Amino acid sequence: MNQATGAFQPLRADDPPVVGGYRIAARLGAGGMGQVYLSHTQGGRPVAVKVVRPELADDPGFRRRFGREIEAARQVRGAYTAELIDADADGVPPWLATLYVPGPSLTEAVTRRGPLPVPAVLWLMAGVAEALQAIHAEGIVHRDLKPSNVLLAADGPRVIDFGIALAVDGTSYTATGGTIGTPSFMAPEQASGDGTTAATDVFALGQTAAFAALGRPLYGSGSAVNMLYRIVHCEPDLSLLPQALRPLFARCLAADPAQRATPAEVVQWCRQRLGADADGGGGPAVWREVAGPQAVVPAPVAESTPAYPQPPVPAQALAQPRFGEPQPTREQRRSRRRRGALITAAGVTGGALLVVALAWSVMDVKDRIGDRVAAGATASATSPAARSSSASVPGGSSDSSSEASGSSGEAGDGASGDGAPSPSGSSSGSGQEPRPQGFILMRLDAKSSLSLSDSDPQLEGPEGDVRFGCKSVGCELWGEETVFIQMFGAHGTTLDECRLMLGSTTRHSVKLAAAAAGTEICMKDAEGNIGLYVIQTKSTAIPDLAFLQGDLTVWRGAAR
Repeated sequence: MNQATGAFQPLRADDPPVVGGYRIAARLGAGGMGQVYLSHTQGGRPVAVKVVRPELADDPGFRRRFGREIEAARQVRGAYTAELIDADADGVPPWLATLYVPGPSLTEAVTRRGPLPVPAVLWLMAGVAEALQAIHAEGIVHRDLKPSNVLLAADGPRVIDFGIALAVDGTSYTATGGTIGTPSFMAPEQASGDGTTAATDVFALGQTAAFAALGRPLYGSGSAVNMLYRIVHCEPDLSLLPQALRPLFARCLAADPAQRATPAEVVQWCRQRLGADADGGGGPAVWREVAGPQAVVPAPVAESTPAYPQPPVPAQALAQPRFGEPQPTREQRRSRRRRGALITAAGVTGGALLVVALAWSVMDVKDRIGDRVAAGATASATSPAARSSSASVPGGSSDSSSEASGSSGEAGDGASGDGAPSPSGSSSGSGQEPRPQGFILMRLDAKSSLSLSDSDPQLEGPEGDVRFGCKSVGCELWGEETVFIQMFGAHGTTLDECRLMLGSTTRHSVKLAAAAAGTEICMKDAEGNIGLYVIQTKSTAIPDLAFLQGDLTVWRGAAR
């Protein structure tokens, strides 16, 4: 995946602000694996964060291979490689981060200035060959070495994306092509599907260097089929190349992998031809001339400060159980009320103790909430006992008065005497939070939609305002009167969090390119109903058959 350094592109509305803890500063480009972003380490060092495209992220086999490859790539250390510093094959979506190389790709440099002079080509081949030595030493075959995967820093070339092509192999993403790599830079055995070895990368090194020397691919242009045929069945025309370079190119581009030069031999051959410049520091001057002036890297993104304070989470929302969680017993409610009273007393006696007590209380709440794993049951009603406790003031109501208030709250909350929620699923008392209703495995495709206002949200046909389509890359959710926002990195999003984020959005669609299983999307319709859709299955590789399946939580009339 290329780090496009010619210009830093501004972020788009559907770009994630944070990936794996890295705050995104700009777009760098895109490649076969997905989108590339600029970010920084905590110490301020720039990194390239590469986010896997959804066609690959949906494939469990890819995730396994990707995990194995990044573990191997972590071991690669070389002067001419862009070091892998962080990655998460199980992320939503999967991603990796490499050190950012401040320089153009070889493709960009040749396009801008034309063919490189012979000394620059020698320095290029020596540097890339040394990078291949470090990569092959860890048992990795690059398999997609090409000009766009060679970046030109001020002190020499850097090879990127080593090992990624092997992870991609075998996924649905490659099913239409049948081979991995870029046709113009494949080796004969790779093009014919006979397998790859370290010698395959040497052939690609010869093609990449030939591109630098000629300003175009050695095997010409045209359709992928024609190029692959020429690579497999035709000898390369070395007469097009500078005379001084032809012997080395003949070794690198031998049809028989066993006859090709090794990376170590390429380094030695180039150093001999460079002579005194090889040890006299002549390389940096060449690269400064070829790479051109370095672009100014954007500064790290500071942690944003909200324009308005985060509202406190209401006590009734904290006490609200998740799908499938049993209604608390009377003893549990009494225990929670006592805990609330202790926290209140701590606030009276000292501010420092209040901070500690509140932190402990919130952690306890998070432990109680858990994941939504209901089997079609409507979520339990808000706990009136906790509501009574939250309404007390320091030195306020006694335990008996709180319990009396809780009893009246149970009767007025639409629940039966045994605590079961009423069938309506909505609150009957004024000022109370609406009850959540849970719906399992709601499907969205080209022939179905969802409606947050219907008792059964799943609709056949486009009557619902929450719809799914694949007119854009990666597909999207959209609605004429419904607004959406994707909760990046969220797990267990609450009503208050959805309400807060939806209050500042006007977007009537959400791109799903970076979404995968576990992604949470908040939505709000024109009637003030709020929904939380948690993706369980996403299939977008074939747009005509694409669909989403996920769990939906609806709060009727919850918008404020």
